[in-house]
Amino acid sequence: MKIEKNSRYLLAYCTLAGLLSSIVISGLLFSLDFISKTPFGTFFAVIGSSLGFYDSNTSPYIGLLLHFATGTVAGNLLGQGALFWNRLIPFGIKRGTILGIITGISLWLILFLPLTAYIIQPKLDMFNFSAPNQYVFVIAQHFQGLYLAVVIGSLFFHLIYGIILGLIAGRLIELKYSAGNNVK
Repeated sequence: MKIEKNSRYLLAYCTLAGLLSSIVISGLLFSLDFISKTPFGTFFAVIGSSLGFYDSNTSPYIGLLLHFATGTVAGNLLGQGALFWNRLIPFGIKRGTILGIITGISLWLILFLPLTAYIIQPKLDMFNFSAPNQYVFVIAQHFQGLYLAVVIGSLFFHLIYGIILGLIAGRLIELKYSAGNNVK
């Protein structure tokens, strides 16, 4: 079956899949706070405080919103890539899952690793010695000595993100085109 490209659907489905995937992963990250008995939203507070938002009421929300935005943009980029190269159209669950995993790993390599190595971890190390407030100090203490665990664990979460992204985008696109709706 030849899939005719329609930017409106490809971009919408991939973007929606990216948003939904980032919401699911965020929920899993919140569950880690519960399991590890850290303050609710600690992962997101690390993102927010690394960017200069040190308030306990603001920092987690900034991190969460940036996490949603990043996941949504990654899904959108998959859709934009599909507009230019047919092999990137995530048609069907199998193809979508493979492309989603590639997207998740790419996100981990291109965005997560550099940000963690060059911005977030140095900030956390600095906060262990000179934090702007007690809240940020406690968060930095939670992550002391966990760099390798965070990097490896984040690969797992990016793989899960990619699988969910691919499943959703692939199924939505498959449903759109398998119903005989060859959109022109």
